[in-house]
Amino acid sequence: MAERIEQRIEGRLPELEQLERVGLFTRKEIKAVIKKASALEYKIQRRALHKEDFINYIQYEINLLELIKKRRSRIGYSFKKDEIEYSIVQRIHGLFKRATEKWKDDIQLWLSHVAFCKKWNKKIQLSKVFSAMLAIHPNKPALWIMAAKWEMEERLSSESARHLFLRALRFHPESPKLYQEYFRMELMHAEKQRKEKKEFEQAKMDLGEFSYSEEVLNGEMARIIYRNAVQKIKGAEFYLSLLSVAKLFDFTQDLQKEILENLQAEHADDPLTWDYMARRELEMGSLPFPECSSKQMKASEVTQKEERCCAVFEEAVTALPTEAMWKCCVTFCLERLNRKTNSEELRRKRLERTLSAFSRAHESTLLPETLYKQWLHVLLEVGQSEKATEVAAAATKWFSQSVEMWHMRLEVLIKLNSSDVAQCFEEAVRQVKSKGCLPLWTLWVEWSEGANSKEDTQALYQRSLFVTVPADSVTMKEKYLDWAYRDGGYKKAKKVFTSLHESRPFSLEFFRKMIKIEKEQESCKMLNLREYYERALREFGSTDSDLWLDYIKEELSHPQGKPVNCGNIHWRAMKMLEGELVEKFVSKYTLLQTGHL
Repeated sequence: MAERIEQRIEGRLPELEQLERVGLFTRKEIKAVIKKASALEYKIQRRALHKEDFINYIQYEINLLELIKKRRSRIGYSFKKDEIEYSIVQRIHGLFKRATEKWKDDIQLWLSHVAFCKKWNKKIQLSKVFSAMLAIHPNKPALWIMAAKWEMEERLSSESARHLFLRALRFHPESPKLYQEYFRMELMHAEKQRKEKKEFEQAKMDLGEFSYSEEVLNGEMARIIYRNAVQKIKGAEFYLSLLSVAKLFDFTQDLQKEILENLQAEHADDPLTWDYMARRELEMGSLPFPECSSKQMKASEVTQKEERCCAVFEEAVTALPTEAMWKCCVTFCLERLNRKTNSEELRRKRLERTLSAFSRAHESTLLPETLYKQWLHVLLEVGQSEKATEVAAAATKWFSQSVEMWHMRLEVLIKLNSSDVAQCFEEAVRQVKSKGCLPLWTLWVEWSEGANSKEDTQALYQRSLFVTVPADSVTMKEKYLDWAYRDGGYKKAKKVFTSLHESRPFSLEFFRKMIKIEKEQESCKMLNLREYYERALREFGSTDSDLWLDYIKEELSHPQGKPVNCGNIHWRAMKMLEGELVEKFVSKYTLLQTGHL
């Protein structure tokens, strides 16, 4: 092994001598490079190999290249690149190759090699990397797309890109993304050829025997891909994805027409089809306005387009009365409402249209749960508080088990200072299952703090600890302690802590909060702090090394502390902590002893 390493280090000497000769590195730096390289070589020549050693070596070589680049820029020297950089780049390729052969499944390693090749413009090497990577990972469509895009965009080889896509489709015959990118590639190729032909014609050059195929120029290859794709992949979403790609090219009107006709014929009962057809009205008839045209005329034009959209949506919800269809309709209305406009008339019509869509969807019991919150937001924004209260009540009636719906209704009642808040809270916790109702209890106690007496709020906190599930009660204990301190000071907080310190489960934050409260007092007692730390360590001593360190710091820094106790605390920590936490504790404890923590 030593001979092999020595041989590899000797192989570096010519480039290092050049670095010194041209003044990029000093002799001292050359020796440091040799020493570091030797250490890294030993690590990758061992019998038991580690991926991190290869990554560190590669990163070191890349950093060396970056340093050489900066030195060249500083002194203005640009010669001898073949003797210096070339050999380093070749060595990095070798390291990547060994690493990827050893850890074939590590995609990130392969992608790092790809990124390195792209950065240093090593096209031949990158082509080999892609071939090797795809041979091992043919089950990942994204890698095939990456390789094909590189062939098309960097090597300008549409033939190679096409070949890769066809190979990929043999492995993934039902991959929508592959078909979409293959479709895009063929259209890009057609556009490129159209531009070439136009330039030749403008230059009046004789092309001789060479001629451009009219079928390729008109995107017939893309049409073939589209027809094959839709036989294997169903759904309006896929049709629309191909249509959105076709619309990027100005010579695909016939292809767009075919896709749209097929979409309407095959997926007339899909909400996405109706949604697209409705939104398409916004694009149609949008002729450019002359500069002298007034803002009112522009607003009128937008109003007419939106009305045409809504007419299509009206037809859609009649033909397809489903929740998904109403969601598309209401979402469109909301999007238009949220668009800024200086026309009050347009704003008024958008608002009427949106509220009407919400009401009709609700009356049809087809308004999705997620949209009720937005409906309430719109109602409150325009000052229709009574209607908002009715809608919130209807939402909780329809979705009686939904925590979010009850939370939303309660927020509305609180915002309107309603007298029914307390009654609604009672109804909410009665209807909703105890699991997951933490947001309701949190909102209830927060409201009670400002609206009810201290006694009622305390009773509510105590009640919440027993009716919530154990995991939620942990959060309520923290909030209870925090409120007790804000409301009644240290004595009340201490009383609450004492009443809860045996009521498991706890969170570490519960104990830390009490420790913080104690330390904020003028007469902070170490005896009390020890009690809080000991109780916290009883619960979390095996999983939190920082808690032990904080305890030790307290004994060292508190006026009433006993540094002699630190040894015993350290011994207990070493016994209780598990796994890597022991090492973490030891390293931090050492820093603490040396005054660096």
